[in-house]
Amino acid sequence: MQIRPLYDRIIVRRLEQQKQTASGIVIPDTAGEKPEQGEVIAVGNGRLLQDGSVRALQVKTGEKVLFGKYAGQTVKLDDQEFLVLREEDVLGIIESTSRDSLKKAA
Repeated sequence: MQIRPLYDRIIVRRLEQQKQTASGIVIPDTAGEKPEQGEVIAVGNGRLLQDGSVRALQVKTGEKVLFGKYAGQTVKLDDQEFLVLREEDVLGIIESTSRDSLKKAA
């Protein structure tokens, strides 16, 4: 199923956090908090301004973003959980560092 968000809304799939601590302790799903990072699955056309024009969104499909713990609305589609956010709820875009690029190249 495909979904197309309206205006300045985006659809995000939460990224799974590591389920094990550095010392090797495994954290059960029930004890862990939901991650505050996600991958953008779909974006709307843009924010409708008062003068009737539309401002394009800065977030693009495929980018990894940070958002607030209680931001957005959770929806379930085809047995998958997604988050519907407004662009203003996005705290930042996660950009890959040079170390990440080197690991992928190796």
